[in-house]
Amino acid sequence: MKDSHGRTIDYLRISLTDRCNFRCIYCMPEEGVQSLAHEDILRIEEIERIVRAAAGLGIRSIRLTGGEPLVRKGVVDLVRAISGTPGIENISMTTNGTLLPQMAGELKQAGLSRVNISLDTLDPEQFKFITRRGTLDQALDGIEAALAAGFDPVKINAVTVRSLDQDFLAFAKLSIDRPLHVRFIEYMPVGESSGSHGCGWGKEDVVPSEELFDIINERARAEGLPELVSARDDAPLGWGPARYFEFPGAKGTVGFISPLSRHFCGECNRLRLTADGKLRPCLFSDEEFDVRAALRADAEGEGDAAVRAVFAQALGAKPDEHHDKVGTERGMSQIGG
Repeated sequence: MKDSHGRTIDYLRISLTDRCNFRCIYCMPEEGVQSLAHEDILRIEEIERIVRAAAGLGIRSIRLTGGEPLVRKGVVDLVRAISGTPGIENISMTTNGTLLPQMAGELKQAGLSRVNISLDTLDPEQFKFITRRGTLDQALDGIEAALAAGFDPVKINAVTVRSLDQDFLAFAKLSIDRPLHVRFIEYMPVGESSGSHGCGWGKEDVVPSEELFDIINERARAEGLPELVSARDDAPLGWGPARYFEFPGAKGTVGFISPLSRHFCGECNRLRLTADGKLRPCLFSDEEFDVRAALRADAEGEGDAAVRAVFAQALGAKPDEHHDKVGTERGMSQIGG
């Protein structure tokens, strides 16, 4: 598939649910968001049908997100169905990791290719402050479970927020002794009125990736560690927009995702599907196209023409870039990241 700007679109992110077992301060209020009604959520078989139609159009990579995707019933069966869909080459998942100790093995056997684990701090008290739920040990156990199940690569996603005063070097050092790929993501203005739910987004809280790179190297030198260098050619870079580096001789890598300071809109290859069946051409845009309505109106149809038509609409509406837009009507947990 090509959008109106000539970019190849082969990557679909699917939010399985708007629910989560965390209440991260930059994502949702402590009481959570108003959950979607059961009938408004895409059914598992509907997601399967959308993936089948998308694969026929040229989608090759699927990422399952939430909320927290592992709280969705039937997720293992869905992974198995997607992995058997002709044309789909990779299935990944972004998760907070807390349910991986119970589910990692099943997900791997079902065909999940890789996992990204969201983790913003390695300090137990700060973890409680950020997530308002759970413990750091649960997240760390999830990382161990992913490695034990044989996922490769295992990536750690850390949103960087200046006012949180995170220990960035501690994160980067996770990549030295084990095949973990740490990615630092600039804090993004997604959500009502600027993405704020207890940790209000503001430009002053964005840590530009170039500055963060220098901070990590400065702190590494202070500890007698070598500086980061460009990642080796065989590093598992995946399909995302990160730029990767490594400590010399490390088993993993350190990546930087820069949606604000060095946006990658010109290379964007993705569409997003919300849990209630809306296709979003851009994370920062409020424009959506209703796949669910088309699907249910054609529930008895033998073909996927209705779904393909909605994908065509979304492709035509995909903007050239986000133009530094601040705030979206939906929060990150509702969009799927």
